[in-house]
Amino acid sequence: METLANIESFMRSAEGGSFSAAARRLGLTPAAVSRNVAMLERNLGQRLFLRSTRKLTLTEAGERFRQAVGGHLEGLQAAIAAQTTQQGEPAGVLKISMSLVFGTDYLLPLLPAFIARYPAVRPECHFENRASDLIAEGIDVAIGGGFALTPGLVARSLAPAHCIAVAAPAVLAGRSLPATPDDLAAFDGILLRSANTGRLRRWVLRNAAGEEQAAMLRESLVVNDPLAMRQAALQGLGVALITLPDALPWLASGALVRLLPDWYADLGPISVYYANRTLLPAKTRVFVDYLVEAFRERDYATHFNARLPQAR
Repeated sequence: METLANIESFMRSAEGGSFSAAARRLGLTPAAVSRNVAMLERNLGQRLFLRSTRKLTLTEAGERFRQAVGGHLEGLQAAIAAQTTQQGEPAGVLKISMSLVFGTDYLLPLLPAFIARYPAVRPECHFENRASDLIAEGIDVAIGGGFALTPGLVARSLAPAHCIAVAAPAVLAGRSLPATPDDLAAFDGILLRSANTGRLRRWVLRNAAGEEQAAMLRESLVVNDPLAMRQAALQGLGVALITLPDALPWLASGALVRLLPDWYADLGPISVYYANRTLLPAKTRVFVDYLVEAFRERDYATHFNARLPQAR
């Protein structure tokens, strides 16, 4: 009987158009994926791909086999995961996508207790400042804000994602504090270039009365990473608009000061995202439940709310 690994290597290679794309999704090397596919072809006695230096193309036999496998692969994987759970603890590699700043500040500290509770689950953390394609990239869960909830995904809200204006005390020395978002134009600004669109991120701030104003910071420094943005603000290079969770430790120490305490940008909730499956793998289910529980115990929904007094 053909092994599931060989069939999965074939299907992911067909979807991605290359062994390299399949390898990234499966956590293997391209050589290992190529060997699996070659073994499948040898066992079937048919060539499934036409190989070139640029891409893979399905043969007629390969296309027939791909259609025959169809959606059965995920069902087999889910059945195996469910059977494994019935026999023991949740197990396997758990691929998690998150931003570098939020992940290192808030999610990595949660992993020791999770690993102690589920020692057979092996977290694999991917730190990226973009919205991952969970299904195409083989990611089990993603944590972040501002994701588009595409078909096939489920989201569970964890806490609000609010963006605030901050600066180092040296930037404000001898100057009047801004009273409205319009006043930010008088300060040097640290802007973020989006990894998804290539455009500079601009924010519209709102207050409790429902008023909205654009924050038009002067373009003095541009970075492409939120961590660099925060570090530039700490170095006194200007005013930055960063998420409240990223700012909290530095607001508490006094290294950063919040400007316009009545104003914030609402980015939508910080959520945990995962694929909508009939049989959710046990490793994913227990991690999602653990994450929701951990956020609730630490009351992050309150701490990350820019409207409340503790964030000022």
